[in-house]
Amino acid sequence: MFDPQEPYLVPVTNKHLPPKIGNKAANLGRLMQNGYLVPKTYALSWDAYLDLDKGNETVLQAISTEIHQKLDLEASYAVRSSADVEDSPDYSFAGQFTSVLNVQGVDRILQAVTTVWKASQTESIRTYQKRSKHERGDVRMAVIIQRMINPVISGVAFSINPISTLDEIVVEAVSGNGEMLVQEGVTPQRWVSKWGNWVEHPESDAIPLRVIQQVVNETQSIAKKMKSHVDLEWVYDGKDIYWVQMRDITALEKAEIYSNKIAKEMTPGLIKPLDWSVVVPIKSKMWINVISQVIGDNDLDPNRLAKLFHFRAYHNLTVFGRIFESLGLPRESLDVMMGVAPPGAGKPPFRLRPRLFLLMPRIVTFLWDKWTYARKAQRDYSLLRAKARQYSLDPPDDMDESQLVKVIEQLKDLNLQTTTHTFHAILLMQIYSAMLRSLLQRKGIDFADIDLGANLPDLETYNPNNRLAELHQHFLELDKESQEIIASGDYLRFEEREGIETFKAEYQRFIDEFGHMSDRTVLFDSVPWRETPGLILELISSFELPKERTADRKSFAEVKAHGLLSWVMKIIFERTQKFHLLREQYGSLYTYTLMLFRVYYLALGDRMVAQGLLNSKDDIYYLYDQEIQNYVKDKRSRKPFQSAVRNRKDEIDRCKDAIVPEIIYGDSSPPVVVQHDQKLTGTPTSRGYYTGTVKLVRGINDFQKVDNGDVIVIPYSEVGWVPLFAKAGAVIAESGGMLSHSSIVAREYGIPAVVSVNGTGHLQDNQIISIDGYKGEIFIHNNEEVASE
Repeated sequence: MFDPQEPYLVPVTNKHLPPKIGNKAANLGRLMQNGYLVPKTYALSWDAYLDLDKGNETVLQAISTEIHQKLDLEASYAVRSSADVEDSPDYSFAGQFTSVLNVQGVDRILQAVTTVWKASQTESIRTYQKRSKHERGDVRMAVIIQRMINPVISGVAFSINPISTLDEIVVEAVSGNGEMLVQEGVTPQRWVSKWGNWVEHPESDAIPLRVIQQVVNETQSIAKKMKSHVDLEWVYDGKDIYWVQMRDITALEKAEIYSNKIAKEMTPGLIKPLDWSVVVPIKSKMWINVISQVIGDNDLDPNRLAKLFHFRAYHNLTVFGRIFESLGLPRESLDVMMGVAPPGAGKPPFRLRPRLFLLMPRIVTFLWDKWTYARKAQRDYSLLRAKARQYSLDPPDDMDESQLVKVIEQLKDLNLQTTTHTFHAILLMQIYSAMLRSLLQRKGIDFADIDLGANLPDLETYNPNNRLAELHQHFLELDKESQEIIASGDYLRFEEREGIETFKAEYQRFIDEFGHMSDRTVLFDSVPWRETPGLILELISSFELPKERTADRKSFAEVKAHGLLSWVMKIIFERTQKFHLLREQYGSLYTYTLMLFRVYYLALGDRMVAQGLLNSKDDIYYLYDQEIQNYVKDKRSRKPFQSAVRNRKDEIDRCKDAIVPEIIYGDSSPPVVVQHDQKLTGTPTSRGYYTGTVKLVRGINDFQKVDNGDVIVIPYSEVGWVPLFAKAGAVIAESGGMLSHSSIVAREYGIPAVVSVNGTGHLQDNQIISIDGYKGEIFIHNNEEVASE
């Protein structure tokens, strides 16, 4: 029997709402309590649903009574689900249940409520629960009864891009009723606002921009009030904007963002596994050591700062963004620094945060350390250089694997120290150079016209060109036959040649000083000069000293300045010189330590060849360092590496011509795409990468041809197509937007989706295609054997 003390139907305006009305109804209450315009709304608790399920036949009569008492029966209402499983932080169940619009009168409202209840018991809901790993038994269904607003425009808004997780507001809208956003064949108009500027907007002005701007402004305000990123549905009646639904955006933290904008300058080109697993962790440790000087103790993982995609280096912007936040700086400013912000974006808001002031003692200490850094770097250089030179460049044959690995571990520590000093030398040289450039501009002097090497003879000792020029001059003084031998690059004949001992000694001195250099001085798989003596002989014979402007440059003493400016310029010039020299010194030493890695890893490679584990010592570059460590530690379970090496060589070969994106979203590798692959574009609505076989689906008769993992290409989708989505690896739709059924189901099933795709007529059954669900790109490959990592 109905108990008036515990009503089923409660207004969501109540300050203390019971949990039995579901998250969807509770969220509307939160909006109203914070002053946002929401149509008058009641929630029917799931007690009514449960009581009726137990056989209590008085429930419908009790609800009817409450409707008579509380609702305006002349008005029309929208009746929607508010289940216990909906709009949770992990799963939204968006689009899975039923809504009934424009119902009027007690009987029709009751009928709509019953329809919503029944929708919680369908096979599609059970399929969804199984696919989303959300099996909690029977659904408890509360119901929202919300007064209808006669919409001129309806839409959806996201306070953060739910696909890329970038800091931008996404709005989609249609004229008329919001149900069109999920209807077949309807594609909404779309706007993207970033830091106050439109980075995407439709060509048509059918929907007033002022309305969309108001939606953007209120979306920002709501997200700030709710202290979380939200997905909102709204309607515009020609006068006001009403908010009819709000939910948290689920699973935002799952999308890491990677950029190669700086990485490709620091570590360019293809990187072999051994180089990656040795050099990059050392650089990451260096970064963490520097960062820790400012933020103190932290849980930063050096293995997460960078990642290898298609054998190319990418920095993890998500981790660096958290570092920015820990410094009290806006996370969004990293978007600009790392090139993530799209063209047309404004500037992120900059607000000093309390955390920055709390770190000021550490920051002052950090800055003082950098101000006095030259003294420390100069002191350490001689020690580190002597330490590096003590290692043999020809490890004795009786060194076993354990001894070689012990040396390699020592070299890692040496390389870390050298990397740290190299980083600081380059950074501080750039800072002081920029300061000096600015001061010189005040005097009308070009920075390039100043001779930084003046009165700094040590600088020239790190320039191989000077020594090559001396060797070339000596070469010209040799007899003709000796010149021909040297010019031919025949090193054996050169060694056997008599009468040129002085030249040979000069050549050897050059190799001792510069033999560690190579054409790629950031990785140790590059062949150093000492291993290509014939090429160096050819270089000496044909060398021409580059034309320099040294004679035209001014010494700093010629710069006329007076007073405080003269004193400041002198200090900055001297520091620029110091760090210019330190950069050359540590750059050379860093390259030398890389050569040492090469020497000792190749010695390990020799041992592995002798044991039949590798075909060539150079194949060790296709192993990861941890694999080598495991090989040395566990002698009983050693297995050949030839298969792994062959597979990785094939992968690198397939990736060498790949078109690599500057930005990658998520930890999965994007598909391998080459120049001649045809591209289609659309709107990304569910993130992820996928490569698979096309199946064109125009209706239920095509369902049977879809195999598990196929990419289904559809005109649109309806609820009855859910079993098909359970088999799909990705979805392409000719129409739709963020709230289209295909988009909602794809997001909840965790498969990529691209909608509003033009040119689907180019797609045919059994083609192999790749989907980029972050950028909305579809690549049609020319063959069926497409590599994916």
